[in-house]
Amino acid sequence: MNNIDWQKEDLNYIWHPCSQMKDYEELPPIIIDRGEGINLYDIEGNCYKDVISSWWCNLLGHCNPVISKRLKEQADKLEHVIFANFSHKPIIELCMRLSKIMPKGITKFNFADNGSSAIEMSLKLSFQYYQQTGKPEKTRFMALTDAYHGETISALSVGDCDLYTKIYKPILMDVIRIKAPDCFRCPYGKKRDNCDCPCFEDCERQFEKYGDKTAAFIAEPLLQGSAGMKIYPALYLKKLRKICDKYDVHLILDEIATGFLRTGKMFACDNALISPDIMCISKGLTGGYMPMSAVCMTDKIYNAFYDEYNTYKAFMHSHTYAGNPLGASCALGVLDILEAGEIQKHLDTVTPYFNNLIKEKFLNMDNVGEVRQLGLINAIELVKNKEAKTPFNSKMRLGYQIYKKALKKGVLLRPLGDVIYFNPPLIIDKPDMDYVVNTAYECANEALKEIN
Repeated sequence: MNNIDWQKEDLNYIWHPCSQMKDYEELPPIIIDRGEGINLYDIEGNCYKDVISSWWCNLLGHCNPVISKRLKEQADKLEHVIFANFSHKPIIELCMRLSKIMPKGITKFNFADNGSSAIEMSLKLSFQYYQQTGKPEKTRFMALTDAYHGETISALSVGDCDLYTKIYKPILMDVIRIKAPDCFRCPYGKKRDNCDCPCFEDCERQFEKYGDKTAAFIAEPLLQGSAGMKIYPALYLKKLRKICDKYDVHLILDEIATGFLRTGKMFACDNALISPDIMCISKGLTGGYMPMSAVCMTDKIYNAFYDEYNTYKAFMHSHTYAGNPLGASCALGVLDILEAGEIQKHLDTVTPYFNNLIKEKFLNMDNVGEVRQLGLINAIELVKNKEAKTPFNSKMRLGYQIYKKALKKGVLLRPLGDVIYFNPPLIIDKPDMDYVVNTAYECANEALKEIN
């Protein structure tokens, strides 16, 4: 098949996700042949530094030898088995090891095959819990503005990014919406690092009105990713945990993007020293190798479903690939690496370097409104007017222009609107940090000159 025009055949058949396919007339799909570390190589031999971890899931680098070895060995033993009434060693070992790093009180695991499915499961679990524990009036959900929790109907319902939700609003659930913290444009004039979260007052008002009718509050802990990597204080999570306890509302934390050291801690909620009732994980769970997600919960929730089958308390929710042996084996490879401790030592060294490098490079730019940082995650919000924090006209597509320029220089950025962000594999080293930051800086300046 050496004579095939791969780009042409791709466009003949494939509808790519989160894309306006007309854009591909100008920028055809880049056909990737192989990966190594943070590098992706196309069929022409060009290298791209993947500093967004290929949609945030590539935790430990492409073609990581430890994870690859686990996957190859498992593929020769067992590729799949029905997960109802059957099990296998990799998934059991995975749960045993996950239980040691979970937030306090999280003891049980139910599996699916992607993040959106995990969100669906968590909402259904919470709803059914109250239906069979004497509080059938608890049928509603609370969620933050600007949230993103996936793209199935229920996940879109608790989400609030218009790019994904606007057209579907007539068919979405009626969710109680809480005004999310906005530390960059804080209406209270506070700063993120010394804030007592006066913005929590909206949450308190909504709980007073709807707490007795609410099953669960779902939130992305500390970081609203698709909203532009909006970071908020750990204190907000502490207050959220407390008010959920007061009104007997489940706290569901969506750790799909923030888990496994992304924020500097194993899970983002660890920064706030709190535990959820239900936690969703995916992405970094398998290092980006295989589709897998898990809904992690307390014994209290699990026990509410434990009874004779004919009582109809069982959780009748299943996925064909739930608990897949190949995915479990990849996840074990991830844990092998994280438990060895070298990644944490590496992060302790390179995180301050990376964060300082980005601040030194971008903070003084006329069109940089804010630099946000959490672990290795860095976000640079570009604005039309720095003092007024005025955003650019979306029709200018500034982020897309930066994306195209960076690709030509071998860096894979995928800006969120006018927010450039870095969310690299945890193995990134200092020379690569220098290269990707300098390249992003050059491309941002070039794009800004063209529109100013």
